[in-house]
Amino acid sequence: MSRKNRPMTNRRMFATMLLGSVFRRRSRVLVAVLSSAVGAATLFCLAAICLAVPAQMSAQMRQFGANLIVVPVSADGSATRVSQAAVDAATDAVASATGTAANEVTTASYRYETVRVNKSPYMVAGIDTDKVSALNGHWEVRGSWPAQGEVLVGLDVANAAGLTVGSTVTAEYLSSDNLKLVSDGDAAAAAGAATPSAAAAPTAGPTATASASSTAAPGGPGAGAAGSDGSSAANQAEWRGGVVDTGGDEDDIIYATEADVDALTGVPDPGYDVVEYSVNTSQVPMSSVVQAVDASHDGIQAEPVSKITSGDTRIITMLNTLFWVVSLVVLALTLVGVSTTMTVIVSERRNEIGLRKALGASGRAISLEFYSQAAALGLIGGAIGTAVGYGLAVAVSVGVFGQAVGFTWWLAVVAVLMTAVVAVIASYSPVRSASRIDPALVLREE
Repeated sequence: MSRKNRPMTNRRMFATMLLGSVFRRRSRVLVAVLSSAVGAATLFCLAAICLAVPAQMSAQMRQFGANLIVVPVSADGSATRVSQAAVDAATDAVASATGTAANEVTTASYRYETVRVNKSPYMVAGIDTDKVSALNGHWEVRGSWPAQGEVLVGLDVANAAGLTVGSTVTAEYLSSDNLKLVSDGDAAAAAGAATPSAAAAPTAGPTATASASSTAAPGGPGAGAAGSDGSSAANQAEWRGGVVDTGGDEDDIIYATEADVDALTGVPDPGYDVVEYSVNTSQVPMSSVVQAVDASHDGIQAEPVSKITSGDTRIITMLNTLFWVVSLVVLALTLVGVSTTMTVIVSERRNEIGLRKALGASGRAISLEFYSQAAALGLIGGAIGTAVGYGLAVAVSVGVFGQAVGFTWWLAVVAVLMTAVVAVIASYSPVRSASRIDPALVLREE
């Protein structure tokens, strides 16, 4: 049997009428498709950005320093430090909580000691240069990050001590007993030269507090004969310094390699006063990470850095709220646009609808045709809008973060289906009117 002689079934008749109604009113159909496309493009673009922004925002915010610190705690309040075993346990806990490998966790440890430079006491931090530089990408370093025999002098220390890039820094280690002798025997001179932060407990800038006392004592390993002011001639070092501007309280600290601090104090591997972490909180809340670290080892306590985590959370919350507000507005506009178009189409086909009902067509059959037409227009507009929305999302992401967002198939399917559903809902009122047309009145007008 040839295609021309193929019998006209109900399905073929329905498809023929549906295609005919679309192509006979191209201008009206184009308006409905554009309305759906605009809605789908806006929704997909906003949704794609809101899904990608938390991870990218977290990465960007973490460039400004740690968002989690680990400090030592003790039941009797004595000065303690975080052991390497505790650091490893905390790192494993962070990796497990965030679903990353332990070697991919960004962390840095700090050991604080007190030294005297130009007769004034300052804090020196023993650091792993590679880890600290990776964690604090926002620090402005003048010179280079310290290698053996080199230091980075905080800007406030450099200004107070008159140091510049390339200056020689002569540091004299002060143990806890030496500090007491300086305080008792030479209080006036020390008070006149010391900075306010020198006698206080060492800190990791605004993020942490740590033990101020040194673990070494005179007569310990590497200690020499103490002078009348409590100094030790053997515990001295000369370093060549650079200058670092951190923009925070870290400018009160001198940064040296761990090996140089070990050699200065004569006490290798005593533990750490502060351990900093840069945690990706886009997939897991910070509170869960804190609980995991606290339970990982005795004698340590995890504390989130509020200025980083709160700022990250506020921005993400604001973006999510903006997404829902704009989405509701766009859906409302899409409803109005499609509803208006479908009302015009029903009005233009009023006589056709009346004739079909006079020939026996049911209101349900007529409604089904119009709903199918609206759904088809919504699907076409949704597909076009999703493609455009992805292009807009890529452009925004590259412009702001310098990195394109990936295409999310499930989001594209949801956007297309959502647009079709909105088109069907928008056509409810005009289709309801079409199904109630009285054929007698229409034919009488003819």
